Amino acid sequence: HWHGIRIDNAMDGVAGLTQPPVAPGEEYKYDFAVPDAGTYWYHAHMNSMEQVGRGLSGPLIIDEATPPDVDRDEVLMLNDWLLDPETGAFSEPFSHPMMMSHGGRTGNLIGVNGAFAYAMTSRTGERLRLRLINAANARIFVLRLQGMEGWTVALDGMPFDTPDPIGEEIILAPAQRVDLIVDVTATADQPAGVLMSLNSDGWEALVEMTVSGSTDRRPDAPEPLPANPNTALPDLSQAQQFDLVMEGGAMAGMESAVYQGKTLDFRALIDRGQFWALSGQAGMSETPFASLTQGDVARVTLTNRTAFPHAMHLHGMHFREVRDDGSLGPLRDTILSFPEQPLEIAFVADNPGKWLFHCHMLAHAASGMNTWIEVI
Repeated sequence: HWHGIRIDNAMDGVAGLTQPPVAPGEEYKYDFAVPDAGTYWYHAHMNSMEQVGRGLSGPLIIDEATPPDVDRDEVLMLNDWLLDPETGAFSEPFSHPMMMSHGGRTGNLIGVNGAFAYAMTSRTGERLRLRLINAANARIFVLRLQGMEGWTVALDGMPFDTPDPIGEEIILAPAQRVDLIVDVTATADQPAGVLMSLNSDGWEALVEMTVSGSTDRRPDAPEPLPANPNTALPDLSQAQQFDLVMEGGAMAGMESAVYQGKTLDFRALIDRGQFWALSGQAGMSETPFASLTQGDVARVTLTNRTAFPHAMHLHGMHFREVRDDGSLGPLRDTILSFPEQPLEIAFVADNPGKWLFHCHMLAHAASGMNTWIEVI
């Protein structure tokens, strides 16, 4: 699956929805044009909780025709791995009921670009583009810059109209990306890097940066990245309204849900490995959650009745959050939903096909939190 890239539906890579799975010894040729520049990634979409957890993912970078004025472009793919401390092997089983029914599979080793204690070098005054990708199964990264200051220039591959000064914290849910342009302000005797919050006790280094030497710092803020095509604001006046309710999991549960065409109580769903449901449906249904005609505008209210956050990802199209004041947020393909905090998204159904809509806490998707939208 080519995450976040708005491509032809047949190339989306979702086994059972857009193509058959690629069996051992077989092959499948993906052939598509990339319509947008930006920071994306690719990952397995068959038994993705385990296959992605074992390493079947990577960054997919599409450069702008006119790149920004930076000294270096750095990709930082954030991940964690749940390992047996005695053997160093992956902790088994991947589908442990505790992980499926709680926050998901969270690792005990955290790293960047496949390495623990990831390190970089830089010079004082250098301007960097940092592309952060959260490839973890379930971990929500809460980050802070040290010895750097700058601007957010894109989310989930889509550029901002105007670079936005970076706030105190950067929150990156599973599957989300953020592009930063930063100036190194630290000198050789000062700490620098990307810090992460693991608990309430403080911050730890995720990326350590060694600063040596200096260069003249640019006096001005960066120019916006070139806009991607087909990113106009949707007209909400004629939008169709849908409601997506997240239910299930530990400490909340649900009375019942439909699974494989039958209504089952929560205990029967658990016996079948289904801990979660979207609007009363556990796992995929034969009919779509929403059926839209190409060009329709959809508004979807997301209601989280569970005890855990969920990173909801829509394939094939980007959406915008509809804020409380009616304004629209930046384009995204994944949004973080917190318990009992309703939020609303809107998008133009401009890409025909069958598109998956699921939680990117991959254990949650594996145990019920999958649905799909059809655009005809």
